[in-house]
Amino acid sequence: MKRPAVFFDRDGTLMDEVDFCNDPAAVRALPGMKEALTELRNAGWLIFIITNQSGIARGKISSAQYEAVHKELLHQLDYQIDATYFCPDLPPSPRRKPQIGMVLDATRDFPVNLAQSYFVGDKEMDIECGKRSGMHSILVTSGYGDRYRDCGADYLFPDAVAAAKFILRGKFL
Repeated sequence: MKRPAVFFDRDGTLMDEVDFCNDPAAVRALPGMKEALTELRNAGWLIFIITNQSGIARGKISSAQYEAVHKELLHQLDYQIDATYFCPDLPPSPRRKPQIGMVLDATRDFPVNLAQSYFVGDKEMDIECGKRSGMHSILVTSGYGDRYRDCGADYLFPDAVAAAKFILRGKFL
C-alpha cells in the first residue's frame, strides 16, 4: 500500500545553512526538528532527504566530508529519516533538483503516494521539484527561503518544524 511522504531539502531546511558544509562540527539541526520528525514517523509518514551537493563536483567538499556531515545530521535528528538521496552533479543533471530524478529513486525504493506527499525546502528549485513530482510544496523562510517568497509554493512557513506541524494537522492520513 502506498504511503504519503515528506521530502525535505537538507541545508537551510533541516539544518542551518552553511555554504558547502564540510565539517560535522558546523552541523546544527533545526531546534525541534528531531521531535517533529518523530511525530511524522509515528503518524505514518515516510521521511526523505533530497539534496543537491554540487560542492562535491566543484571540489569544495569531498565525498568523505559530505558523508561525515550527513552522518552528524542524522545523529542529531535521531535517525528519523527513511532514506537520503543526494546528487553531487553540476547542472544540468536529471537527478539534480529541480529535476525529479531523486524523487523517482525514492518511489522505486519505497511505496510512496506522491499526490498525498509534501516537498519542503528553502529554494525555488525545491518547490519546482515538488510541483513537477505532483506533490504539495512548502517553502520555509529559513536558509535562503526569504529570497523566494514569490516562487509559487502552495504553503509558506518560517521553518520546517512549523511545516511538519501543519502536515500533521492535515487530512491525508
